[in-house]
Amino acid sequence: MEFEFWWLLGFPLFFAFGWLAARVDIKQLITESRALPLSYFKGLNFLLNEQPDKAIEAFIEVVKVDPQTIELHFALGSLFRRRGEVERAIRMHENLLDRPDLAPEQKMTALYELAQDYLKAGLLDRAEELFGKLQGTQYEQQGFKFLLEIFEQEKDWKKAIETSRKMDSISGQSSAKDIAHFYCELAAVELTHSRWDQARDYLSEALSVNRRCARANILLGDAEMGQGRPQAAIEYWKALEGQNPAYISLVAEKLLAAHRSLGREDEGLQLLRGYLANNPSLDLLNVIFQGELDTHGADHAYRLVRDELARNPTLLGLDKLLEAQLLEAPAERRHELQLIKNLVHQHTRSLALYRCESCGFKARQFYWHCPACNGWETYPPRRTEEKEFAG
Repeated sequence: MEFEFWWLLGFPLFFAFGWLAARVDIKQLITESRALPLSYFKGLNFLLNEQPDKAIEAFIEVVKVDPQTIELHFALGSLFRRRGEVERAIRMHENLLDRPDLAPEQKMTALYELAQDYLKAGLLDRAEELFGKLQGTQYEQQGFKFLLEIFEQEKDWKKAIETSRKMDSISGQSSAKDIAHFYCELAAVELTHSRWDQARDYLSEALSVNRRCARANILLGDAEMGQGRPQAAIEYWKALEGQNPAYISLVAEKLLAAHRSLGREDEGLQLLRGYLANNPSLDLLNVIFQGELDTHGADHAYRLVRDELARNPTLLGLDKLLEAQLLEAPAERRHELQLIKNLVHQHTRSLALYRCESCGFKARQFYWHCPACNGWETYPPRRTEEKEFAG
């Protein structure tokens, strides 16, 4: 009975307290909303109706009426930046930073926003300086991401490596794949200047960071060929089979050329045919087809393509088969075959592309670094039709 008495007594009290609190909150909300200019609500309405131009005009009116609305200044600056009016965004955020009454947290926010403005405007030096000042603040991690973007644009790969490692220490995640590519970028520069030892050092670092970095072995093979050591180059390129066999198609032509320079072209063709049997690839097929054509003639090339098309039927393979048939066809059939090949080839142009797995961007050439989303190693070394067929 005692429990029921306190429950009966307590329920009306809790209800009364809740009602009183709600009344106070509602009263405060009404008071605050009455203090806001009408332009503020107009601006919100324009934003909700996806009319950013009119929203900006309304918010500017609010700022004129009440200059103390700091959060609105931030919102306006972001709107200007998104619309591409970077100079207005910069002025807005610089004015905020000049205010003596700005709280420390708000100052950091203004600094972060202004750094993004500079980046958007292409003022990379200024952006880098401001993002660097965000270390040790709540914007540190976002600042590192933007710094990394800047260093990639500037191709300052050493700073990119340093920044990636700092990001990893904060987030606990691993950027090993990206860091390996940064070392590969450094090595590629050395290779263009025939500085073989420096290139090897960078590539060794790449493999120590990510032992599955296929690009490092590809470049190591290039370095050996550049020094006239085809057998050593072959060994590096053959090592791709243990990393990711799909990447062999990217070095197939180099592999065959290295065997040819040693007088072992048939051995090279046999090696590539073995790769083709285990990992079908249109790029690999093209290299073997040309090699068979040059070494053994049109009949061997035709039989190679015919057998591969039976095993992996694709329009790109059919295009290559028609090319082989044209080489052997009698004169009276060539015109008809050429018409068919032209039609097939026109259609296959949209299929002979590489596609980024991150953003879907398609390109005729293979990229290690996607030009659309800036992802590293997001392009599988297979044409779009191959992937769709394999899927």
